Amino acid sequence: MLVNLCTLLFLLYFIASFPLISSQNYEYDSTIKTMEEFSGYPFQEHGFKDSSSALSVDIESLQRQIDELASFSDTPAPSVTRVLYSEKDVLARRYIKNLMGLAGLSVKEDAVGNIFGRWEGSEPEIAAVSTGSHIDAIPFSGKYDGVVGVLGAIEAINALKRYAGFKPKRSLEVIMFTSEEPTRFGISCLGSRLLAGSKELAERLETTVDNQDISFSDAARFSGYAHEDVSTVFLNKGHYHAFIELHIEQGPILEEEGTSIGVVTAIASPASIKVDFEGNGGHAGAVLMPMRNDAGLAAAELSLAVEKHVLESGSIDTVGTVGILELHPGAINSIPSKSHLEIDTRDIDEKRRNKVIEKIHQSALNISRNRGVKLSEFKIINQDPPALSEDLIIKATESACKELNLSHKKMISRAYHDSLFMARISPMGMIFIPCYKGYSHKPEEFAAPVDIANGVRVLALTLAKLSLT
Repeated sequence: MLVNLCTLLFLLYFIASFPLISSQNYEYDSTIKTMEEFSGYPFQEHGFKDSSSALSVDIESLQRQIDELASFSDTPAPSVTRVLYSEKDVLARRYIKNLMGLAGLSVKEDAVGNIFGRWEGSEPEIAAVSTGSHIDAIPFSGKYDGVVGVLGAIEAINALKRYAGFKPKRSLEVIMFTSEEPTRFGISCLGSRLLAGSKELAERLETTVDNQDISFSDAARFSGYAHEDVSTVFLNKGHYHAFIELHIEQGPILEEEGTSIGVVTAIASPASIKVDFEGNGGHAGAVLMPMRNDAGLAAAELSLAVEKHVLESGSIDTVGTVGILELHPGAINSIPSKSHLEIDTRDIDEKRRNKVIEKIHQSALNISRNRGVKLSEFKIINQDPPALSEDLIIKATESACKELNLSHKKMISRAYHDSLFMARISPMGMIFIPCYKGYSHKPEEFAAPVDIANGVRVLALTLAKLSLT
């Protein structure tokens, strides 16, 4: 009798310890149901789970990580400056590797410092699904560019691990790319270009130096890299089943329209040009205007020509920027004897962009002749083709948005990212989230926690879908 009473009391306590489950809780959350249909096997062992916890994102922890990472900076808050292979960059890399380890990922690095964190799937021998971005930051920039795509990717993995019963078929891999920004050595997307097998870049790095005359190799060795040949970084086409990158939009469209997610369909193709003019210089007061060969005015005229040729293209997708204009000797009372320009042109149409470059070159020649200055250099540094997102990834991302009840729109990326070069290795896609007024590359850069959380949830569900294909 005593045994039966104890048993009864235990059962009553056991039942009371569970929360009440309504009839609605017995139905699968829509995201779970879709994953089961995708995979062909039950996504969870049990048919009931509180849907409010489905793909839950620990946004407080994620925001804290974003803030902590921003503290590894060579300039004071709110700005962030984190240049390739600097002391702060090395510390930030350790921070990322630690977070990957805490997420249960196996961590490795390659010869230039691309960092990989892998969650091994049930079929590790087949091509993995990858995601990620960069954490380097140009001088006096913000703390969200690239970072959301790295820390957000780690949190997406954590969210999937919290999703009871989920196991990816394809391994999932988070990548932190080395030097997406061209700050130190003038090479953008250095890590992803090398992953995509750029032999030209590998050879160029042998003689590349920064503005302090420190070679790439020495800087890499200082940070613990470059012990192997750079070509060991190369990956074969098809190495990954898919790659998808989460990123702030860096433009105002999503915020202005009140749309939660941008599904990127294409990335504009960038080209970079370096131009040098040489004149006679002279005293600003003594040399009369008709006698001058002003390299500074030649640079100014070419800057206006860049704007003119871009606008003549007739497309809103064609853009051009003179981001660097330097004059020598740089004294108020001296006529510039030398000028240096660096020009950025982009378009989703490669032929249209290349036509603009041809016009800029012709203008440089005409300006040189008309002003009596020497066009000592007109060099195209890079002329990359555009990249299209893969339909499979676009559809998986759109499906994730619908299942999470998040508004979304298809859009192109006019900024370029590591995804542009990952497209040479595997099918590619991108997820954009809104950012305040479209600000980026400045301290005012900001993404709201709710928007970051939405992006991470979409990324997690998209990764899950792709990992089960």
